[in-house]
Amino acid sequence: MSTSAATRGKTADMAYIAIFASIIAVCSWISIPAMVPFTLQTFGVFLAVGVLGGKRGTMAVLVYLLLGAVGIPVFAGFTGGIGCILGTTGGYIVGFLFSAMVMWAMECVFGKKTWVLALSMLFGLLVCYVCGTIWFMLVYAAGSGPIGVWTALMWCVFPYMIPDILKIALALRISKRITRTISSIARI
Repeated sequence: MSTSAATRGKTADMAYIAIFASIIAVCSWISIPAMVPFTLQTFGVFLAVGVLGGKRGTMAVLVYLLLGAVGIPVFAGFTGGIGCILGTTGGYIVGFLFSAMVMWAMECVFGKKTWVLALSMLFGLLVCYVCGTIWFMLVYAAGSGPIGVWTALMWCVFPYMIPDILKIALALRISKRITRTISSIARI
C-alpha cells in the first residue's frame, strides 16, 4: 500500500470516528418520553460499533467520552464535564466504553457474523449495566448512605431493559443495512 493510500485510509477512519462520536452525542440528546424516560445513547454506541467495527467503533465511543469529560455538552440533557462522569450515573457513561471493548473483543474472537454482533451487543449492555450499577452504588453510598443491590437494579436497570433490548434490535438492523450500503458503494 502506498503512503498516500495509507494516509487516505487513516483520514477516512478519523472521519468515520468523528461522525459516529457525533451520532452518539445526538442520540444522547434524544429523550423518549415513557413511564421512565430514556435516551438513545446506547443505541448510538451499538450503532457505532456495528457499522465501524470494534476498533473504530470503540474509538468513536472514546472520543465521545473525552468530549463530554472536557465539558462539551454531549451527554444526556445537553450536559458535559467531569462532574457528569463522577456523578451517580457516570458509571453507565464509562460503561459505554467497556461495552464497545467487549463488542470489539468478541469481533476479534468470533468474527463479524450477525449472530456475533447481536450477542456482543447483549454482552456489552450487560457490562454497561454492571459498571454503571456498581458505580451508582458507590457514589450513592458516599453521598446518601448504603443502598442494596436490588434497590439499585430497580432504580437503574430494570426500567431500561426493554427499551435497551429494542435499541439493540434497531441498531443491529440499521448497522447491517448501512454496512451493506457502504460495501456496495465501495465496489462501484
